[in-house]
Amino acid sequence: MREFLLGLRLLFGAGRGSRVRFLLMAAGGSLGVCCLALVLTIPQILDAHDGRVAARQPQSASARPAGATLVLQRTDPYGSQAFTRVFVARGIRQGDAVPPGLERLPGPGEVFLSPRAHDLLRDRPAVKGLLPGREEGLIGAAGLAHPDELFAYVGTERGEIADEGRALKGWGYSYAPFPAVEPSTLTYLRFALGSLVLLPLGIFLSVCARLSAASRNRRLASLRLLGLSIRGTQRVNAAETVVAALLGALLGLGEYVVLNQVMTRTGLPSLRWYPDDGALSASTVAVCLIGCPLLAWFVGRMSAREAAARPLAVRRSAAPARPARWGGLLLVTGLGIVAGYCATGFTDHPADSIGLNAVVMPAGILLTGLGLVLTLPLLSYALARRVARRTGSLTLSLAMRRNEVEPGSTMRVVTGLVLLVFSASLAQGVLIQLEQVTRPSAPVRDYALALSALTDEQRLELAELPGVRGHAVTAESWMDPESDTAQPWASAVVATCGQLARMVKESTGCVDGKVMRLSDPDAGTGQGARPGDPLRFRMREGGKDTTLTLRVPRETIAYDTHDPSGVQGADLLVPPSALPDGARLDGARYVLTSGSDHAEVRRVLDGIAGVVPTAEVEPIGVNVEGLRQIAVLETLLAVGMVMGLVIGTAAFVVSATDRAMERRAQVTAVTLIGARARTLRAVQCVQVVVPLSIGLVLALVAGKLAESAYLITGGGETRWDLAGVPVLALAAAGVVAVSVAGTLPLVGRRVDPELIRRD
Repeated sequence: MREFLLGLRLLFGAGRGSRVRFLLMAAGGSLGVCCLALVLTIPQILDAHDGRVAARQPQSASARPAGATLVLQRTDPYGSQAFTRVFVARGIRQGDAVPPGLERLPGPGEVFLSPRAHDLLRDRPAVKGLLPGREEGLIGAAGLAHPDELFAYVGTERGEIADEGRALKGWGYSYAPFPAVEPSTLTYLRFALGSLVLLPLGIFLSVCARLSAASRNRRLASLRLLGLSIRGTQRVNAAETVVAALLGALLGLGEYVVLNQVMTRTGLPSLRWYPDDGALSASTVAVCLIGCPLLAWFVGRMSAREAAARPLAVRRSAAPARPARWGGLLLVTGLGIVAGYCATGFTDHPADSIGLNAVVMPAGILLTGLGLVLTLPLLSYALARRVARRTGSLTLSLAMRRNEVEPGSTMRVVTGLVLLVFSASLAQGVLIQLEQVTRPSAPVRDYALALSALTDEQRLELAELPGVRGHAVTAESWMDPESDTAQPWASAVVATCGQLARMVKESTGCVDGKVMRLSDPDAGTGQGARPGDPLRFRMREGGKDTTLTLRVPRETIAYDTHDPSGVQGADLLVPPSALPDGARLDGARYVLTSGSDHAEVRRVLDGIAGVVPTAEVEPIGVNVEGLRQIAVLETLLAVGMVMGLVIGTAAFVVSATDRAMERRAQVTAVTLIGARARTLRAVQCVQVVVPLSIGLVLALVAGKLAESAYLITGGGETRWDLAGVPVLALAAAGVVAVSVAGTLPLVGRRVDPELIRRD
């Protein structure tokens, strides 16, 4: 306890520099703890979503006793969102269970809405068709997955849902039918956030705990020479690092509380939550308040080991020992693992992510990142020593000699930026893997709507929506149900040759204005429809029901459709001119096509909802729930990348500021013997840029190997992301430019000779 109190007295009584260093350590630690708390809380937010969804699931039975309450749940796409409606027909028995978020079950003609559905109904009155009845109130937060969910309880009569309704037994299941993130993809998310945030975060907190290491080591060496024991010296150092880490942890938790309140009000794209979902849990608080000071104590103990063991060498600035080589062993081990997985990509049986590989491959990537950081001081020392012996440049000689004497000091400045590039390369792989897992098999996506629900103006609006590439009408021929003879049957596409070409992969032999037979080798033909057979199509013309008879022609169009497709298996191409003006085929569907990119699919679905809010849309081959999960994952990965960028930038700013304070005496001494400010700025720039360039080259190579290993074990088609190399190269160039700008303030304009007399 005595040594701990001595450390606190030295901290607050050693001048303004010590207090500024302490504040830097605390501020940097608070930022790191805030990011750590956010990462640890994300699974809690997702679990809260799933828990509320599970709690409101109706427990029902197919057997319907007399007087039982009936329920019917419908989930339909409204744009790129899912709109869930639960129809409830109350029975004659009392005491039915009430779902979370409601005080009572809705009666016939009553509707309870989520706040988002309430706003939608106010802004788009046409949605009223989906919600028959009068609005009686809002659903509470306990009954909604998130604040932006479209959800409604609709009261109705028993006769309305008698055919499909099920008897209500209660509410709540132990699992959610559609979790916020599937367990399989949650593994990708955890690995990505661990690589993007936790690894740079650990390095950043270590950097904060070792600020002004040279000054502190000289002070600790003085205490050791005055008779303080080795353990006592380490306790004195721990007083500053642990107190700073503890203060930073408390500040970081406070920052997270404020951030949680702000983010629950503003939200993230595709991800919203309630304040209680993101509230700090006991485990998160324990990890931050115990783990971060413990890490600071360990780092402080390691940094004070030299001053406690060799105090005279520290006081007299003896030549430093060569940096340890065990960091290089970690790098070689990690690169060996990822290179081995990359080598399997050239074989017929590439490695997968099953069994032991699911542990070894991520471990290899983490070892590569950690080894990259720990190897940089050794490489910087070796290069600086070699260059300083051979160069004739004063600037280069001064810079390399300083890096030779303190290789770890410079690396603390550039470590965060190097890890940023490494993590960015790995993030590209995660995004590519996620895209491969969720990417549609076809390059286009189709959307089908009932033609009878659309006006001519709405059809034109839908065809001109951003992202829509083509449109057509599909219909099936009519068969007389009272006829005893076999009747030919076929499906038709009403479109021009140009419209057909935009809906399919390839078509040949099409002639505009003619009814032609379609031949798709991958699809079957109609029921006995042969050239010359009549096909009858029911349609409505001028308010009357009529029949259009077409004969199957001999002229054939060979076409190949995407899979899935809204025109797949069609047998007949009917030009629009073959139909009477204003006529509409019975049972016809209006089919739109767009690209398969997730963002484009969401844009088209939202556009359809804006034109025809109440129309039922069949997104052919599109899983709206899958689109939502992809959007959530992309949002979380974007958050991870932003946090990685913040951590890397913060590490550079904190380290550069500390380095400027640490080097003031040395800069002053060199200035007094005649060095110009321009020369000193060049020296400071070279000191940072040279080791940074080494680190960035290693980060690019190691990052691409790690990314390729990740893609190969993922089993996707893309294994070598060569398209991402220019992006990372530009990012590395930007990092170098930022580091050069950051070194300029290290040489001050005012020269204070008193600095070289201070200890």
